[in-house]
Amino acid sequence: MDVLVVGGGIAGLAMARALRRRDVPVTVAERGDSDTGGLAINLPGNAVTAFAALGLADGLQKLGRTTHRREYRSARDRLLFAVDEDAFWGPEARPRCVRRSDLLALLADGLDAPVRRPLTVTAVRPVPGGAEATFGDGARQTFGFAAGADGVHSVVRATAMPAGATGTQTALLSAASWRFMATNPGVDCWTVWSGRGGAFLLIPVDDDTVYGYASATGGGAVSADASWLQNTFGDYPPPVRRVLDGLTDLYHSPVEEVRTGTWASGNCVLIGDAAHATAPVWAQGAALAIEDGLVLADLLADGDWDGAGARYEQLRRERVTHVQAATDRFSRAAALPVWLRDRLLPRIGPRTYHATYDPLRHPFPTP
Repeated sequence: MDVLVVGGGIAGLAMARALRRRDVPVTVAERGDSDTGGLAINLPGNAVTAFAALGLADGLQKLGRTTHRREYRSARDRLLFAVDEDAFWGPEARPRCVRRSDLLALLADGLDAPVRRPLTVTAVRPVPGGAEATFGDGARQTFGFAAGADGVHSVVRATAMPAGATGTQTALLSAASWRFMATNPGVDCWTVWSGRGGAFLLIPVDDDTVYGYASATGGGAVSADASWLQNTFGDYPPPVRRVLDGLTDLYHSPVEEVRTGTWASGNCVLIGDAAHATAPVWAQGAALAIEDGLVLADLLADGDWDGAGARYEQLRRERVTHVQAATDRFSRAAALPVWLRDRLLPRIGPRTYHATYDPLRHPFPTP
């Protein structure tokens, strides 16, 4: 019997690819009617390593741009600290910023698995020896296993997991964010400027274009009116102002997290953001999702599908909890008064970076 993967984004396609590499039959149900995605995504070193484990190392190297260095700056453009990411991650795991549409195309290229779209799954429930899915037209089908890769507002989490596993929460860092693509104003590395009102991040995605992310700090509100950007960052350094003056295509969304006590119920599991979405402080959404898929695929390839869910959760919890705790610590630090934060960051910033990413450089537990 097939594994049903609900969701055809990065998490779902990575899961399907990991399963097919192990000759496990899989069907992907995606409610959207196209496989294109906007904007871009920053991939830290452990995400790059996970793509290599999917057999996509060469393809990934052709996309986007390597992120050689990080710079954390004040709202007045004072360099607070920097990180040499080339030296930290090494040549085989250099971080990259990649257009999301290119990443989805890479994951789907040559995938020997049916992706059914548009196909809406309205409910999934564990049944003896499998999982029953209900579709938008009312049809039902039983699969041997189901993986919810359907994001923060997961249908699988809401319908397959025990009561109490269905909630989301607003991120400590910011209630919402703005994301965008823009003409590069002259930055050559991952650069963030933080001040009293919020943080403004730019990452080169190629020679001419940057991916941008702007949010409040300390859980502050972020208006859905684009004037919030000018009001908040209008007196930031010239690169920020040049981007603000040229913005046309903007995406506003809440910043929500998922903290739930269980990721498995019978032969139904959650992966990626459906299980453990966090604020994008450490850019771990795609990385953890692909790692989830690799671990779960190994377990299902072993043949004990009835025990795979509990074993998967046991293997993945510690690494995810580490990222969640690091996200919370950074979010609380970002809420400090600006004068104190700017004084502390040159000393604690490099330590925090290393404390967060050092464990993620090491291989994650596998079956």
